[in-house]
Amino acid sequence: MKLDSILSKSQKPAIYEKGTAVMWTDEYISEQLLAVHLNAEIDLASRKTNTIKQTVKWMLEQSTGKELFILDLGCGPGLYAELLAEKDHKVTGVDFSKSSIEYAKKQAREQQQNITYIHSNYLDLKLNDNTFDLVILVYTDFGVLLPEEQKKLLQFIYRVLKPGGIFIFDVLNDVSLEQKITPKNWELATNGFWKPEPYLALSESFLYEKEKVILYQHLVLDEKEQLDVYRFWTHFFSHADLEKILAESGFEKYKFFENVLFEENLFSGKNVTFTVAGKESI
Repeated sequence: MKLDSILSKSQKPAIYEKGTAVMWTDEYISEQLLAVHLNAEIDLASRKTNTIKQTVKWMLEQSTGKELFILDLGCGPGLYAELLAEKDHKVTGVDFSKSSIEYAKKQAREQQQNITYIHSNYLDLKLNDNTFDLVILVYTDFGVLLPEEQKKLLQFIYRVLKPGGIFIFDVLNDVSLEQKITPKNWELATNGFWKPEPYLALSESFLYEKEKVILYQHLVLDEKEQLDVYRFWTHFFSHADLEKILAESGFEKYKFFENVLFEENLFSGKNVTFTVAGKESI
């Protein structure tokens, strides 16, 4: 494959045009992601350990009840679920990554924690109505979903929440979008994040200003001239945006917070909005 062919595929695509590869189900990349999740000193696949503990404490302060039934969507290797279970809450964790779920299950067995882990895309999850006191979706996962997926997930969450239950999630807010565009970057690696064999990767991003979306795109070319295109459509929200989509899914009360995270950069601190959305009691 000639270089000009790669460059032609790197042109700004139509909004929400799909890539050719999915990171979460790739066995090799899943192992790399797990290692990043478990690195307590960096804010990448998961936030730092102290930040996670702080966030769990804050989330429980928003809830009422001593023994909550909690659904942790996108639970990864169980970093939040374990802390919640230590407080005697009944936790169900769901994640798309087989590596993360297998690690979480192993940890739960070794620590003798009663946590239920489910390997599934949470968009396809089937659970009983009125089951959970608290549903959480942490580390801005909501913003990576396409609009129709956001609506589907909110309707599901509203349905599985008990009357009086709450949904807590965080998003990137729509401040300084142009500063959140990353520059074009080439990576040549013999054994890196994307593949165990040599590859060339082109990473870049594109802003769709009207929709308040940034595409973070990675083109990965291996020695066999196989080109994988990974696309991560990231949405940014105002309070008004969140109010609209929550109301459309039945939520009638919600609060917004920009003071949950202490560390400050373009993707944390006041640039992250935490939302507490409640389902009305009967």
